[in-house]
Amino acid sequence: MEYSGLAGLGIIAIIIFVLFYLAIIIFMIITMWKVFEKAGQPGWACLIPIYNTIIMLKVAGKPWWWIFLFLIPIVNIVFLVMMYHGISVNFGKGAGFTVGLIFLGIIFLPILAFGKAKYIQSTPPQL
Repeated sequence: MEYSGLAGLGIIAIIIFVLFYLAIIIFMIITMWKVFEKAGQPGWACLIPIYNTIIMLKVAGKPWWWIFLFLIPIVNIVFLVMMYHGISVNFGKGAGFTVGLIFLGIIFLPILAFGKAKYIQSTPPQL
């Protein structure tokens, strides 16, 4: 079967899009792995869907049971912002960095992962 004309270009565009999307996914997995390791947590935890959120809460210094609050519409947004702010503070960043994590996570998470930010855990850990 031979593809020609616009159909061939469409298939090539789809293949390029899928490869680009997979590259972003792999990059974000590597980024989260590195953030977890900087925080003293196992890097592989970023691969397990619900467990990675529990570890993010731990990194933020928030209680694990907040995971249930993420299931409530509207409330989940508030607690997600609080979790991201806890992560920012624990890496020595401020509210501006929290806004960056919320709206441009694909840029600000790599800054945490590959930058000079150190995990200082300014909030006490809550189990």
